[in-house]
Amino acid sequence: MKEVLMHSPGWWLLAGAILLEVTGTTCLKLSQGFTRAIPAAFVILFYGGAFLCLARAMKSLEMGVAYAVWAGAGTALAAIIGILLLGEAIHWQKIFGVSCIILGVAALQAGRG
Repeated sequence: MKEVLMHSPGWWLLAGAILLEVTGTTCLKLSQGFTRAIPAAFVILFYGGAFLCLARAMKSLEMGVAYAVWAGAGTALAAIIGILLLGEAIHWQKIFGVSCIILGVAALQAGRG
């Protein structure tokens, strides 16, 4: 698996798309409903970059897998950032939900064969 990640630009682009999307989502929260100009501008910038990277990643990755990894990892990371940086509540249901997302993406990836 490590060799596949090292030699596939699609996976690197997908990782970039995930990081950009999560950063954009964090800025969306900080924009307070698009009432703060600087975070709102960053939302547009980061989301634009995320979609560009995702589109380029899909040139070499299966659409279902790429989108599932992008959405699942983004959701999990956003939940973690909410807890660690934004003071959002942590409870067993949230942990269970994020775990299900991660397991679902892993199962989808494993079934590509």
